[in-house]
Amino acid sequence: MNAPLHGAAAGKRGTKRNAAARAMLSLSLIAIGLSILYLMLGDSFIGIHRVWQGLWGRGLDEDVLIVQTLRAPRLVIALLVGAALAISGAILQAVIRNPLAAPDVIGITGGASLGAVLFLTVLAGTFGRELLPLAAIIGAFCASALVYVLAWRKGADSLRLVLVGIGVASLLSAGTSFLLTFSTTYSATSAYIWLTGTIYGSSWGDVAVLAPWLAVFGIILYFNTGNLHAQLLGDELAIGIGSPLQRHRLLLVSLSVALAGSAVAIGGSIGFVGLIAPHMARRLVGPVIHRVLPVSALIGAIVVAAADLIGRTVFLPYDIPVGVFTSAVGAPFFIYLLYRSRKTG
Repeated sequence: MNAPLHGAAAGKRGTKRNAAARAMLSLSLIAIGLSILYLMLGDSFIGIHRVWQGLWGRGLDEDVLIVQTLRAPRLVIALLVGAALAISGAILQAVIRNPLAAPDVIGITGGASLGAVLFLTVLAGTFGRELLPLAAIIGAFCASALVYVLAWRKGADSLRLVLVGIGVASLLSAGTSFLLTFSTTYSATSAYIWLTGTIYGSSWGDVAVLAPWLAVFGIILYFNTGNLHAQLLGDELAIGIGSPLQRHRLLLVSLSVALAGSAVAIGGSIGFVGLIAPHMARRLVGPVIHRVLPVSALIGAIVVAAADLIGRTVFLPYDIPVGVFTSAVGAPFFIYLLYRSRKTG
């Protein structure tokens, strides 16, 4: 009896692995196709052959300028920011075990936004704009620390983290609005554009700033995937198998904060990507976290790149911030999750 059951279980695992591989392949092809379209479309249409030449510095000087300097770095930033936000959301949803958890829902993005707006409205005349990412990252860590401290009661319970996070997010939003109200028109305009979430004007310098952060955090996360699995088991079971629950939870939440803060520092407050992408990933590959993370990253990258492509091509000559489109999709999705949670509660 055991042999057929064992064979059936192994076959089921193999089927899930094959489904995950197919999902990864399909999403990778979509990302490649979208990237080609991204480099082709804009104020000036450039054929695929000219795009290829422009990427290697050959062909018309105009094509080289548009492809290498304007579109390619912006595309890379869109992909990196989307992947970082998606992985950040996947980590939070695994640690907190709540489908509504996301960097922008529990205050991480709000903290980064408040730090950036404080810099733009108060400190921009004192320090150079190159320090804006640092201000956003510091704001994200301060917000997460506040949430963690307020939620702590003999440990940071996952439900308390969500409830406290939502309250802190509202408080941070009010603080951001207060700063904007008393700032100059120029500072307020710059801050509003940043708050909507935009990667307009991204350069290879931005890529050089963001990519190393994501590489380091990705390596740390890779070696802590097992700890993330333990968090999914629930507090009592995780403690029962000998996992130092609170220490690992603090590390994983810190990784989520660092990823979200890095992304927000470069791309601004791009909402709901960290909420949507992990849900879509689990629908495609199931709840196994080592499959969810890479699929979430691909979905997040595709969502942000597609939203930015729409924003800069459909409404020409205007360049609409990418956050407008992610919020337009994410807000109804969040309402749907709330409705579904109420029905299943």
